[in-house]
Amino acid sequence: MITTVDYHTGGEPFRIVTGGVPEIGGSDVLARRATAMAEFDDVRRLLCHEPRGHADMYGCFLVPPDDPGAHLGALFWHKDGFSTACGHGTIALGAYAVHEGLVEAAPDGVTDVVVDVPSGRVTARVRTRAGRVESVTFVNVPSYVTARAVPVAGVEVDVAYGGAVYACLPASAVGLSVEPRHLGALIEHARRIKAGLVGHPAARHPADERLSGVYGVIFHEDLPGDGDGGVRRQRNVTVFADGEVDRSPCGSGTAARMALLHDEDKTAELVHESVVGSVFTARVREAGPRGVVVEVDGTAYRTGRHAFELDPADPFPTGFTLR
Repeated sequence: MITTVDYHTGGEPFRIVTGGVPEIGGSDVLARRATAMAEFDDVRRLLCHEPRGHADMYGCFLVPPDDPGAHLGALFWHKDGFSTACGHGTIALGAYAVHEGLVEAAPDGVTDVVVDVPSGRVTARVRTRAGRVESVTFVNVPSYVTARAVPVAGVEVDVAYGGAVYACLPASAVGLSVEPRHLGALIEHARRIKAGLVGHPAARHPADERLSGVYGVIFHEDLPGDGDGGVRRQRNVTVFADGEVDRSPCGSGTAARMALLHDEDKTAELVHESVVGSVFTARVREAGPRGVVVEVDGTAYRTGRHAFELDPADPFPTGFTLR
């Protein structure tokens, strides 16, 4: 039996595994990711694939942090494998840690939940009022631009790192808009773009090859009021892994977008809307030689608790996906 607590952040699911999985070994969280990829992939598929999940499911294994400076460690997973970063998941983890009493929080105030993830140490800054979680701010690892105007699959993309590598372009560049009715076409464009960037220098992490590779493709468009008062307003859809669609504005992707906008004109704030209408607000907290530290405001909601079982006679022991 494997137990989980499920959340959604901006409409994007996040399944937190709370019991039933043996300890995942490794000297730090990034090393534990390699162990999970080699030894726990069947568990990921069991929890993520149909019939217990779906093609757009997301979640994490909780692991020990790298040192006592953090409260939790997390290994993020999706239908195709294990990611290096997850902003919407970090927001959910902050809410979870306070809801479950893993980190003590005053009824009114701000509590930092520090989480070690494969891309580094991040923080979920949880705001409570009258004992309820009101909002969570995700403080990311430094984000930075890796390349501009890279030609690929008949378009040009900007590439930035926000804990994972993202290729970004206006949806209009492929003759589309960020709307649910265009998702099928956007997914196909994203697959071609991602495939075209395999091995590209812009997709390489400068210090650790384990963090290299384009994770997602972000299609964006300006919204009314964009630029008023120095605030950018955009709608986006992030297609990650193999055609998986983020229902939220994408936390680490929002950080990557913020790095690009700040590099262009020192934009300090971005109101980022998702394809389902949920909103993150991002700001540059500080800028330095390693890039910009971006903080992203959002909210997570608990949706349920599960106790998953696997019947020994089940003909689909690790599930399946139809996309």
